[in-house]
Amino acid sequence: MASREPIAEAASFETDIPCRLDRLPWGSFQWLIVVALGITWILDGLEVTLVGSLSGAIAGDHAVGISDAQVGFAASTYLAGAIFGALGFGHLTDKLGRKKLFTITVLVYAAATLATAFSWDFLSFAVFRFITGMGIGGEYAAINSAIDELIPARRRGWTDLAINGSFWIGAAIGAGSSLLVLDPAIVPPSIGWRAAFCIGGVLGFAVMLLRHWVPESPRWLMTHGRVTEADAIVTDIERWVGATSSEPAPRIRLNAHHAMGLWQVGVTIARLYPRRLVLGLVLMSAQAFFYNAIFFTYALVLTRFYQVPSNAVGFYIFAFAIGNFFGPLLLGHFFDSIGRKRMIAATYGLSGLMMAVTAVLFERGLLDAVQQTAAWTAIFFVASAAASSAYLTVGESFPLEARALVIALFYAGGTAIGGVFAPTIFGALIATGSRTALMWGYLGGSALMLIAAATEGWLGIDAEGRSLEDIAAPLSRADKEKPAGA
Repeated sequence: MASREPIAEAASFETDIPCRLDRLPWGSFQWLIVVALGITWILDGLEVTLVGSLSGAIAGDHAVGISDAQVGFAASTYLAGAIFGALGFGHLTDKLGRKKLFTITVLVYAAATLATAFSWDFLSFAVFRFITGMGIGGEYAAINSAIDELIPARRRGWTDLAINGSFWIGAAIGAGSSLLVLDPAIVPPSIGWRAAFCIGGVLGFAVMLLRHWVPESPRWLMTHGRVTEADAIVTDIERWVGATSSEPAPRIRLNAHHAMGLWQVGVTIARLYPRRLVLGLVLMSAQAFFYNAIFFTYALVLTRFYQVPSNAVGFYIFAFAIGNFFGPLLLGHFFDSIGRKRMIAATYGLSGLMMAVTAVLFERGLLDAVQQTAAWTAIFFVASAAASSAYLTVGESFPLEARALVIALFYAGGTAIGGVFAPTIFGALIATGSRTALMWGYLGGSALMLIAAATEGWLGIDAEGRSLEDIAAPLSRADKEKPAGA
């Protein structure tokens, strides 16, 4: 590789860092990113599934005295914590860097998950779930921004979807482990669910060690004037993956930029990218409601309507989780080849249609527990890719300097609009014991997905294969122009 003079720190400078990152060959460095950062979603999946799979055992533990409705409410507190964590940690991620924050957020997650294992009543359980959510919410902002900025443009779609889809590896682990910890022949019921949360906390601390090897985002460094440091990191990565190109890379001129406040980011995005603002909120809100309403309460549906014993729920959720994982993994390549706009609209639309059909079959009592699970598995094979594409869209559609905070804003907005109250609403619908009432809830989720599909067809962006700086010019770029379709 040709030698390069160090780039001097300056208020205004030229850099070839974005192009060099995008032309990197795929190698062990990218796999490190996939594993070390993808574990975020594995942990989130583990958390969600633990509460879902263990809900019957938690509600049946008289020591904590939690009802079915309170289990649903605790899920809402987890999501509310994720909103606060995303906003607070998202701002700090843009201010202090990706690496610092994805270390802090996993620490918050691990400590709060361990604390959940020692809950003594509903209030303590809800508080610890809220703090756990804060850690996971902060992870969304720090991790998604780091992934988008480190992965080459030609593989960004598949990588982002596959990593987000790894949520379901955690779900499968959570479902599988629940079969063990809820088996009274192995572990007493009052201890089993607590042991499961202890496992999640220990895994969180282990993740901190793995992330030590992930560097700071060179793109973040360059926009903060630390271009010499950014250049050195990219040079190390090029050596790592064996990049051999000696051709000069195109350069862009930047002005050193400083972190923006929450209000300033919101105003800037609304002014420069109004269409993308609407698109992001619709996609995030629809998938948040769709997922949180159904998955957080799925164990209750199995136990209430199909009389599945709580210690057998894990079998059903395990199969459901496997389908969800393979959806983004197998469909993700098409988001880079067929294109973002077509694939996002198709996955949202198909998910909504399949949900509507299944809701009617459920209401008429035409499905048993196995058939219901098979239907959910088919729906969420597609819906999992759709949900992951929402994070991909908001992560790559806005300027680099505010990426983490923008991801946090959309996650918070989408979750607040579509997700926080969904588990509580569906918990109440399930408590009525009425299949008809629950069907209308499912049809509401179906309608939201169809609306999102139509919105993507109208406002979607053809971002496949394009550099982040081309999709949305950095706010610090000296010669930036507002892109078409903003």
